[in-house]
Amino acid sequence: MENPTSPLSPLAPFPPIPSPEYRSRAPEFYGFVAWTSTSFLYVAYLFWALLPDAYIKWIGIEWYPSREWAILIPAWSVVLGLLVYFVYFALALFGTPAFSDMSAITDSRAHLPPINRERNPYLAYANRDVVPELYDIPIGLVNRVCYTPRCPRNND
Repeated sequence: MENPTSPLSPLAPFPPIPSPEYRSRAPEFYGFVAWTSTSFLYVAYLFWALLPDAYIKWIGIEWYPSREWAILIPAWSVVLGLLVYFVYFALALFGTPAFSDMSAITDSRAHLPPINRERNPYLAYANRDVVPELYDIPIGLVNRVCYTPRCPRNND
């Protein structure tokens, strides 16, 4: 019989489920505390923003921030979110090389063929018995194939 967690077994769970005595319940408690505290803070924010001053003083709260912050905090949060998108886009544009830069065409990971004067590695596909190696095609060869004027064929 195969090991039930063997990669050869089609019913093997991946990753293996930990046994109950080793499984921590801490994520459940953290999630509950995060949910309840977020809900409480949202309800407190709504009460602060919407209740009249008389009700807030009747509850026993003598000092609280000005009500204009109930509008300013969400507005500034939206502006901050938009600013984050703008800065991210600007940094991406700043990091993009110019069209005239060689790094816009190739990089250090390019897999170019070795220089061999007798045999062109790009023509290895012409032999039916050989599987050619994969190489990146240099931009000069691409331009020569794609953009040189061709003689028209006569299909008479």
